[in-house]
Amino acid sequence: MKWSVRLATISGIGVYVHVTFVLLLAWIAFVNLAGGGTIGGTVLSLGFVLAIFACVLFHEFGHALMARRFGVATRDITLLPIGGLARLERMPDKPRQELWVALAGPAVNLFLAAAFALLLLLTGEAPLSGSLVEGSLMQRLVIANLAIFAFNLIPAFPMDGGRILRALLASGGSYVRATRVAAGVGKGMALLLGIAGLVLVNPVLVFIALFVWIGAAQETGAAQVREAMAGIPVGRVMQTEFETLAPGDTLRHALERSLRGSQQDYPVVDDGEVVGILLQKDLLAAVAGEDTDDTPVSQVMRRDFGTVDPCEMLAPVLSRIQRVRHRSLPVVTRNGILVGVLNMQNVGEFLMREGGMERRRPGSLSTPALRAQLRRLTDRA
Repeated sequence: MKWSVRLATISGIGVYVHVTFVLLLAWIAFVNLAGGGTIGGTVLSLGFVLAIFACVLFHEFGHALMARRFGVATRDITLLPIGGLARLERMPDKPRQELWVALAGPAVNLFLAAAFALLLLLTGEAPLSGSLVEGSLMQRLVIANLAIFAFNLIPAFPMDGGRILRALLASGGSYVRATRVAAGVGKGMALLLGIAGLVLVNPVLVFIALFVWIGAAQETGAAQVREAMAGIPVGRVMQTEFETLAPGDTLRHALERSLRGSQQDYPVVDDGEVVGILLQKDLLAAVAGEDTDDTPVSQVMRRDFGTVDPCEMLAPVLSRIQRVRHRSLPVVTRNGILVGVLNMQNVGEFLMREGGMERRRPGSLSTPALRAQLRRLTDRA
């Protein structure tokens, strides 16, 4: 995510903090000091906030590690002022798996609340006698984790409760229909929260209402894109008019080809076999350095590329593109013949055509929604 700084890598997952999180800490310090608080009290307040976000980080790792059990990797986890975000490479394929992944995060907070409560009982303190603003640090963390647990179980996207509701509905029917129902419930709750925020003059409730409404719309669009790709083979979408490079071609030659045409990434073929792929971003990075005019393509091409069969279905292949973080994959038949190139541009153009042809069908994905979802997919690739 842009404007984020890496803090650490834990269990192979990069942990980032958004720069606005620093602004949150600065605002809390300012409010405390401006209200007559002491430096010591301000430090304690900041420590409590950091402790809460440590619990949020554990929550996100609950999702990530459960997703890993089902073969779904997590690209990174980012801490934001509004909470945490674990970016999975893809959503689990089965509703039951999505249910467990969604439940894992709140379960972590419930476990933390129970652990803190047990420690308090052992020291003779009442676990629930405090609040978010009063009581010992441990008492406040019990309340904070229970609050995170309850908030995330609200049946509205993008909270975990919305995914739990969708997983339960999808277990007995259509995934897209389940998403629409769950999104509708979420939008209804967003309207109630928004009205309550306006009546009570509470900007926090209004902000949460907007957050929930946008999350519901995004999930609906993503589910419809997934439905649009269902049952579509790669051969129907792939680019069939393309150029290739040889390992011995120079970067100057590759750059000239790239400038002449619209193709961005090039399969590298040696004696009829695909041995690599030259990505446009790698080519530009290489030629931007020292004099590399005579550098062979073999020194810059990626050898850890994947290939795809033209008969494979598009949806799982798109997830593969996102996992390898390449924009393009060579399309190779079972007997090793290169027949096409699949990239995000192909997918985007195909779905735009499908959206245009079917836009009058009830529930079909509108062109603006397609553009928005494809931008998100491209950003992940």
